Order: sequence, then C-alpha cells, then structure tokens
Amino acid sequence: MSQGRVVKVSGPLVIADGMKDADMFDVVRVSEQGLIGEVIEMRGEMASIQVYEETAGLAPGAPVVTTGAQLSVELGPGLIETIYDGIQRPLEEIRKIAGPNITRGISVPALDREKKWDFVAVAKVGDKVQAGDIVGRVQETMVVEHKIMVPYGISGEVVEIKEGSFTVEETICVLKKDNGENVNLTMMQKWPVRRGRPYKEKLVPISPLVTGQRVIDTLFPISKGGVAAVPGPFGSGKTVVQHQLAKWADAEIVVYIGCGERGNEMTDVLMEFPELKDPRTGESLMKRTVLIANTSDMPVAAREASIYTGITIAEYFRDMGYSVALMADSTSRWAEALREMSGRLEEMPGEEGYPAYLASRLAQFYERAGRVISLGREGREGALSAIGAVSPPGGDISEPVSQATLRIVKVFWALDAQLAYSRHFPAINWLNSYSLYVNNLNKWFDENVAKNWSEMRSETIKLLQEEAELNEIVQLVGVDSLSFADRLKLEATRSIREDYLHQNAFHDVDTYSSLEKQHKLLTLILKYYYRGLKALDEGADFKKLTELPVRERIGRYKYTEEKQIKEAYEAIDKQIDKEINDLIASKEGE
Repeated sequence: MSQGRVVKVSGPLVIADGMKDADMFDVVRVSEQGLIGEVIEMRGEMASIQVYEETAGLAPGAPVVTTGAQLSVELGPGLIETIYDGIQRPLEEIRKIAGPNITRGISVPALDREKKWDFVAVAKVGDKVQAGDIVGRVQETMVVEHKIMVPYGISGEVVEIKEGSFTVEETICVLKKDNGENVNLTMMQKWPVRRGRPYKEKLVPISPLVTGQRVIDTLFPISKGGVAAVPGPFGSGKTVVQHQLAKWADAEIVVYIGCGERGNEMTDVLMEFPELKDPRTGESLMKRTVLIANTSDMPVAAREASIYTGITIAEYFRDMGYSVALMADSTSRWAEALREMSGRLEEMPGEEGYPAYLASRLAQFYERAGRVISLGREGREGALSAIGAVSPPGGDISEPVSQATLRIVKVFWALDAQLAYSRHFPAINWLNSYSLYVNNLNKWFDENVAKNWSEMRSETIKLLQEEAELNEIVQLVGVDSLSFADRLKLEATRSIREDYLHQNAFHDVDTYSSLEKQHKLLTLILKYYYRGLKALDEGADFKKLTELPVRERIGRYKYTEEKQIKEAYEAIDKQIDKEINDLIASKEGE
C-alpha cells in the first residue's frame, strides 16, 4: 500500500503526490472520510485520481491511500433484484443506514454478508474441476437459478464440498490444486470491471432476440449476442423503447443501467420495474433484473464506472449460460463524463471537446457483448446483447458520440421526433434505420416462422421506400395526378405504418406481438394490396376498393389475443377474397 498527499483538487479530479507504488486503475481512498477514487493517470510519483464521490471541502494535504486492487464488482447470489449505484453500492442498504442521501465515504458491501443462501452441490469429492465449472446451485429468486462457478485461474480436485445454508463469505468447497495447496471456494467472487470476463469461443449470432415489437422484429431485428444503438432527440421515446425491450425481449436476465439520466426518469424505472408483471413467469420483472441507478446529479466520474459495472455483471450471468439483455441509457451521458475528466486532465481534445480515445472506449464497451461458449468442461452457451441509447444534442446524429457508436454497432434504430409528436410508437424511422444482422437471421426466420418471411420483409421495406418517393410527387402536384395503382400503394403503406408499425405499449394485447402474429398481420395487409391491384386491372372501382369493410378488420387484427390469431386470420383471409370478388363481379354485372 502507498500513502500520498493531495496537492490539487479540480472537481472530481484529485492530484496526489507520493504515489510511486500505485498502479493505473488502482482504487484509492481519499482523505479521512475515505472517498472512493480510481487512478487514471500516472506521472512519476504524481497520480491523477477520479473520485466517485463529491469532493466539496477536500483540501491539499489530505491523505490518499491505495488499496492495491482495481475497481471490481462482487459477483454472487444477491445481485438479482438489487438496485446499485455506479460503483456497485446497494442503494436500499445505504438508505437504511444513512437516509435518503448518500453519505460521503460510506462503505456498504455490494452483497449482503448476513443473508444465508441454500447451496445445493453439483460437484462431488474427487471430481477434477477447472475455471468455469459449476460446483453448485442456489435458487436466487423464483425464476433465476444462480450457478456457483469455479473462479478464473483456479483448477484442482474437489476434496470437500458442503450443502446447506451459507453466507456468500463462508466456504462451500475446498479444492486441492496441482501443487498440493488447498484453496477455499465461497459463493462470491470478484472481477475487475475494466477487463472483459474470459470465454472459450465467440460464436456467430444466428438467432434473433425476439422483442415482440413489430418494427424491430420484422424490419430491423437484433440477434442474441448483438449490439444496437437507439439514438434520438429529447422526447422521442428512447427510454420507453428500452422499457419495452427490458420487459418483452427474449432474455432470461435483464441488466438496466441508468447512466446520467434525470432523477425523475430513474424514479419511474425504479417504481415501475417491481410492479411490471413478467410475461414469462407471471412474477415481478425485478425477479430477473439488476438495476444500476446513476442519476445526473450524482458525481460525474461514477457515470464512467457505471457502464463497466453493469456489463461485468451481465457477463457473469452470460457465463452461467443465460441470455442476457443489457440496456444502457444513455451512453451520451457517459461520454460527457469522459469529456469532463479529459478536460480536467488537460488532454488534447478531439472533435467537439471529446477525448481522442472516445471511439476506442465505446468499442471496448460494445465488443464485450456477444454469443459465446463459456469456460468450463460443459461448454455452456450464453449470449449478452447490448442496447445503448444515445442522446445527441438537438437530435443531430452527426455529432461524435453517435458517429462513433454507429461505426461499432450493427443495428441502428433511428428515433424520429416527428413520429413521436404524432403519437406513432415506437417512433423508429423505417427509412433511416438498418440492421446488419438481417442476412444472418433470414435463415432462422424462414425456418422457424414462415418460409416467405425474408421475402415479405424485403417487399415491405421496398413499399415504404416507394411511398416516400410518391409522397414527394403528391406534395408537388397532388394525389389526383397518381395512377390508381400508385394510390392503392399509398393506401397499403398507410396500413403498414398505422396498423403494423404503430404499436400501443399500454394496450394489454398490442404491447407484445408474437412472430406468428406479426407474419399473419403483414400477410393480410400485403394480400389486400396484391388482390386489390388485380381487381383494378379487372376494372374494379378504386374508391369502393379502399372503402371495403375488411380493411378495418385487418387493422383491428393486432388487438386479437394470441390464442385466437389463427381463427381470426382465416376469417379475414376469406373476407378479403369474398369482398374483392364481389366488387369485381358487381363491376362485370354493370
């Protein structure tokens, strides 16, 4: 351990002298209050420290002591359902001890040291185990089984294993290493947040993360183990989109990071999540969720740590073989923290004052997502999907954070303020968004949902692009200048926009749409369009064609409950044929 003295204080940045034994990214304790900080620059014996707590009242001469360890998170039973701050301090425990405000220098363990967990052994005496192997299980919540794994860098023969109720610090297994030395395993392990957890092999993403949101699943899907960005201006619905994904995405564990968000917005999350009913289990959504709350009024340096804290916890559950969805809201606030610290360090600024290493830091974060085979003899497959919200000032995505993010992620859901103001949810602009996973996922959709899924998707995007071109003509010369076929195309695309892409997050049925239901609804819309084109060729009246009663039934189909979708689909399908045939027959009768 090395003890130095504060020589300069500049907001969250503290310069200390006499720190020759300190290393980069060591955790330090500053002043008699023991404020938590992290070394981010070394110059001889001078260390630059970003302090994760308020530095008001700190003066030169205050002691600085290094702990000799990097900023790490505690991993073990008790993570699920807990609300942490950016450096993994449990906020509920702090409130019990210190009241509604976080007391400076307060030290509360991330995992409860008193609570006992029922440990069920999986390994037996005599078994040879290595890093990543499961030695036992704990039923952490009603829906999550916590797998106790051998920590990284340890292997040997099991010489003793216990069963029963233990705290996270009590020994549950004893291993004899190859050198004859015994090592005690507990249910808790630590991992430095800035280092990705190791795995055996990274796999190509081939299956989608089904979200139940039609515009995402059909047009711009994300794969399990994929990365997506949700950029959009203020009020365009980034947080609502992330809430929907947290609730409905086909993931077993959810890690939600509120990074520098407004306090009232984080309060909504903290109040809503425990009340949301998990559609998978019927239990509270919190039973499979870890929340990290770092509001905009908390010390800016802790924002930088919160992203890494969250993704390390997510990697831990991925290593158990779970599919994990990580929501980061928002990476722009995290980048602002980087910019502030970089400015205080007097580093050469890059574009718009952001540090030159902004893009590489973003890449380090997003590249920790993926579908992997974890360590251990079993070779469990886990997936970590990362979805980051970006809040560009004024909605201008040409700014550095958005551009650096777009170079890394493969899915871009462009939120549009105009759509949001016209009450179109999700406000994802179908002309500006894209997904680079489509080619990988088309095979899965064609095999598991419908043979013509990829064909229908291409057709839908083509129609929406053609609608944009036709609308330009309409604005110049009016709709009457278009042919009946083009006017029918506008009617069909209006139906795609209003009946298909628009989705009511607060409607009990429409909030989630299964892939089968999505396929059937889109099939009905496209069938009406193609049958209508043929009817026009055969002389049918355009006005009567657009006023057919079946059109309203197609639009209402999205409110059909899942158990009735097949029956309702067949009825509407027959009605389309009947009404269009009757229309053609009446024209021929004239």
